[in-house]
Amino acid sequence: MLGSIRKFSTSIYAKILLVIIVIPFVFWGMGSSITGGNKNIVVSIDNEKYTIREFTNFINKNATKKIESIQIEELLSTFIGTKLIELEVEHYGIKLSNNSLAKLIKNQKMFKRDNKFSRTEYEKFLLMSNLTPVGFESILSNDEKKKQLLELIGGGIVSPSFLTEMTYNKINQKRDVSIINLNKAYLNDLVFSNAQIKEFFDNNKDKYSEIFKSFKMIKLTPNKLIGKDEYNDLFFNKIDEIDDLINGGQNLDSIGKNFDYSKSKIIKINALGQDSNFQINKNISKELIDKIFKFNESGFTSLIENNNKFYVVEIINTENLNRDINNAKVKENVLNDLKNKTRRQLIIQLIDKINKAKFSKLDFNKLAKDKNVNIEKFKFSNANDDKVLEKEVVNQIYSFSEKKIIIVNDLSFTKNYLVHIDKINNVKINTNSEDYKEYSDLSRGKIVRDLYNTYDNYLKNKYKIEINYQALSIVKNYFN
Repeated sequence: MLGSIRKFSTSIYAKILLVIIVIPFVFWGMGSSITGGNKNIVVSIDNEKYTIREFTNFINKNATKKIESIQIEELLSTFIGTKLIELEVEHYGIKLSNNSLAKLIKNQKMFKRDNKFSRTEYEKFLLMSNLTPVGFESILSNDEKKKQLLELIGGGIVSPSFLTEMTYNKINQKRDVSIINLNKAYLNDLVFSNAQIKEFFDNNKDKYSEIFKSFKMIKLTPNKLIGKDEYNDLFFNKIDEIDDLINGGQNLDSIGKNFDYSKSKIIKINALGQDSNFQINKNISKELIDKIFKFNESGFTSLIENNNKFYVVEIINTENLNRDINNAKVKENVLNDLKNKTRRQLIIQLIDKINKAKFSKLDFNKLAKDKNVNIEKFKFSNANDDKVLEKEVVNQIYSFSEKKIIIVNDLSFTKNYLVHIDKINNVKINTNSEDYKEYSDLSRGKIVRDLYNTYDNYLKNKYKIEINYQALSIVKNYFN
């Protein structure tokens, strides 16, 4: 059990792989299936078969919180992409010599002291990460090989000048726009009586019930367990000892007595870390809460590792609590939800008119007049000009052509704007400009991404990929 708890965590992985390769081969079509055969095999790629255990280990290493069924399918896509890259690395005979690997390790900033490689820093890192030198070097070697494979595919590409000029113009062209703030326009449509708020609450009661967990927890620190602030072998031996006690059936209180911990208090929070009064418990990280909420069995005691810190957690109770509409905070949440739903419906109706070409510039002006809101005029100097609107909103405006009427939103959809693109002034870049290389690289990046997508399709045809849905169901049931 301790082996899985002290896995090579995502945070550590990110620290190791300073030039981590983001695998482009994801979201594979789930069309194929295996109707018979070994139920322990979750996916086959040509003659290579990958087991449920391999896939669940991959999920545990890459998922940082409770995952849903659809996310498991996405992780399977990434798992398949990872295995395909490994097969391609082998196919092209990409290798990394011991000498090259040694140089790669010595050039990692985290292992340097006074700008020189420090064996002490290296060994300290391995100890903190619970890794052997062989295990770490294998990870680093595999990542470098993947990097070389992607260089083999996309290296050497040069962007033609016309694409560089298009990229420059797309980002730096000037735009004159007219904007109506829809939140202001629909302000009078979002006034509701207490009866309407109560009716909305009654029709959506399930939305206002929450899972609360009551649990006790102690944090295992080196200073408490061994009297030193060092993550050394003695500390991890104590962790192993505690793990054995848990496996032997001891609960948190008995473990606390064995290691001189005072009796812990019961904590009761929801998945957001809030108590019943909506107060956030700032002493528990979101990542740790996510791990705690994976446990449902009352009386269950577990050793949890989170960001290289260790905890003993005992679940006391799990309950579904209904919120009370008479609570001011609950009523505020209900009102906000009602407003958001109504606003979305109004905006969807407007989008439908725009998409059906039933909303002209005259309608644009009429809406402003009827709703008694101003039409604001803005001039944007480039796609990064966020002086008056958020950058993501400006980027949306830069995605449409002149004279278009569009609706744009911020990332949270709390700010909504109706936009008419009045005029676009195109710009050109001189090949001798200091910025030319920057935009040439941006253009090249798009070409490479498109090439990766083509390579993705090529691999789908090159390899026979079969997914065993019976085995996949077993994995989904395990995590749910």
